Amino acid sequence: MFSLQKLIWMTKIEEMAIRLLTLLTIGGLFTSCGSKKSIDLLIYNATIYTVDSTFSIAEAFAVDKGKIVETGRSEDLKSKYNARESLDAGGKYVYPGLIDAHAHFIGYGQSLNRVSLVGTTSWEDCVNRTREFTKKNDVEWIQGRGWDQNDWAEKEFPDNQALNELFSDIPVFLTRIDGHAAIANDKALQITGIKAGDKIDGGIIEVKDGKLTGVLVDNAVDLVSSKIPPMNVSELTEALLEAQLNCFAVGLTTIDDCGLDHEVIDVIDSLQKSGQLKMRLYVMLSDVRKNYKYLIDKGKIKTDKLNVRGFKIYSDGALGSRGACLLHPYSDKPGWTGFLLSSKEHFDSVANVIYNHGFQMCTHAIGDSANRVLLETYAKYLKGPNDLRWRIEHAQVIDANDFKFFSDYNIVPSVQPTHATSDMYWAGERLGKERLINAYAYHHLMEQNGWIPLGTDFPVEDISPFKTFYAAVVRKDAKGYPEGGFQPENALTRKEALRGMTIWAAKSNFEENEKGSLEIGKWADFIITDRDLMTTEESDILGTKVLKTFIAGEKVFEADKK
Repeated sequence: MFSLQKLIWMTKIEEMAIRLLTLLTIGGLFTSCGSKKSIDLLIYNATIYTVDSTFSIAEAFAVDKGKIVETGRSEDLKSKYNARESLDAGGKYVYPGLIDAHAHFIGYGQSLNRVSLVGTTSWEDCVNRTREFTKKNDVEWIQGRGWDQNDWAEKEFPDNQALNELFSDIPVFLTRIDGHAAIANDKALQITGIKAGDKIDGGIIEVKDGKLTGVLVDNAVDLVSSKIPPMNVSELTEALLEAQLNCFAVGLTTIDDCGLDHEVIDVIDSLQKSGQLKMRLYVMLSDVRKNYKYLIDKGKIKTDKLNVRGFKIYSDGALGSRGACLLHPYSDKPGWTGFLLSSKEHFDSVANVIYNHGFQMCTHAIGDSANRVLLETYAKYLKGPNDLRWRIEHAQVIDANDFKFFSDYNIVPSVQPTHATSDMYWAGERLGKERLINAYAYHHLMEQNGWIPLGTDFPVEDISPFKTFYAAVVRKDAKGYPEGGFQPENALTRKEALRGMTIWAAKSNFEENEKGSLEIGKWADFIITDRDLMTTEESDILGTKVLKTFIAGEKVFEADKK
């Protein structure tokens, strides 16, 4: 028999053992939990195109404080991290947030509250849409955008007679799809003081039978547009936020806004810092003296969401309105070569200022003559290999002898694939077969430096980046025309097109170390789509739907689940 004292002693040992076991168990649990790192977000069960240097594919990635901390296999990351939010992608497809390397974000926002003339089939159609707009909108100026005479049976510029009859007491100003031509009614012309016989460098004021037709081309457009009262801060804010919603819905997370005045920079910065404007913007300032002074005094502007370091220059107009400057006459207008919008001396002077202050020069150049003038100007200052990333926006028609400028001086061709598929119906008439071979030559341009940024130029084109991807890869328009593609030898591969809309677009903005691919240390800007752009049938690309859009790990868009 045990003594009572021995029994008490054994009971105490048992109690201590139980306590120790309990502590070890609890400690083990804490140790197990403590070995997992806490993060904000874990995405798993996905096909993730990281768009890194090897174009690797992952199943999952971890996000903390807005940036990617690891990519890898779903089970590995789930066992390694405790996420405040986990998202099972359901096997769907993840890409870096899409970047539009050339667009007009504010212009698009403004257009949402104006007469849309996109897709009109005649001038009469334009007039009817304008009349219907005024029944629902009380405005001081009637403004619209989107007409294209090349889409009409009568492919000539219209006149303003119908506008004068319908709107004798209110100014009307309707710009062509490319923004390089417009038609104004007599009231608008009277307000701006334009008279028949007036001339302007780099522009045309059309006259027929001694009377103004209302049609203005290139620099003449500014004679009217400069007189239209600008948006106030409230109106600008509304336009920006509405544009942002539409852009998130198609997967855009960064947009290059090409050609703004400095006054809007503070508004953009304020809206971004308040959290209202989440879209990241790379802004090019317009080629105006006040903007040069502003950026020289202030220096390059760089925040997490805003980057201002470059200038947008216009060398010529558009091919559709025959304002593009060609080396030889238009095939469909003998004796006419178009014109430069400024003198060669002006281009040289601004290049000098931009070079000496370390800014980026981004020049709109359509015709082969305009491209040559700017390429030669760039070469004068760049002198050889460099990393200044001066850009030619559009680089649309290049003489065969001038492609070498891009590689010799590391000049970046910034192109918009849907321009090719929009213009292909009539570009041959403007250029002729021989010149057309070196137009919209995106693959050839890509070969010059081994990379090429892609954009849309919206609202000139649709905002959809999937139309950009489709046009770049398939070289067809949304109707599936033409069979076999337009000049298919200049198509990009799917990998090249995706890089052009992500990492290469980021590189053109000096931002490749912070976005454009899903790699450790970069912003968690990404989208989830319902189909695989790398493998889906060509005919299914345009049907791609964005399911979710994220910026810095924050969901900014989710598609309806209907």
